[in-house]
Amino acid sequence: MTVDPNTKSIQTHIYQEPKQGNVCCGDSYYVKETDDYFLCAVADGLGSGEQARAASVAVTDVAKAYHHLDVDEIISKCNKATRHTRGAAVAILKIDKKHNEFHYTNVGNIRFYLYSPEGKLTYPLPIQGFLSGKIQKFRTQTFPYDSGSKFLIHTDGLELKEIKSVFANSMNVDQLSTRLQAAIRSHNDDITYIAGHLPTA
Repeated sequence: MTVDPNTKSIQTHIYQEPKQGNVCCGDSYYVKETDDYFLCAVADGLGSGEQARAASVAVTDVAKAYHHLDVDEIISKCNKATRHTRGAAVAILKIDKKHNEFHYTNVGNIRFYLYSPEGKLTYPLPIQGFLSGKIQKFRTQTFPYDSGSKFLIHTDGLELKEIKSVFANSMNVDQLSTRLQAAIRSHNDDITYIAGHLPTA
């Protein structure tokens, strides 16, 4: 399943597919863009099926309700929301358009990459674990970005090698998404990715 959300200036392409044999995908996502910021939240419920879906939806429901807050506040609320669920890996990206920087926090095995027009790859290191309502510390990282950069955030159902070449050989977000879908070799896990292209100055 592919989805092109109605965003304002940041081009995005979303792909989601449940684990082979399942009707329900255990991943969830939420995307929101305003004149000032772009928010993307991705959650991967532990395991698969309906209980995994319930855990991931608890996260994205929070992101939808509190997208205006800082990412550290959002993920803290997400953690509380997963208290009575199976738990979920979570990543939250917020792009600050006014200051040309992005804020990123995550817990678990969701990956994020930012690729600049000059070929620089930014890859915030993931934090081990998952959200389950237990008290824990979160780390928000802030990075500058260049206009025209491309990004990718994906759950661990998508396994990528030579990620830099995938970006380098993709002129736009549609080409990037096509290359990503061609790279899918296994359907033994839920897959969700969001590919994006930031506007040029």
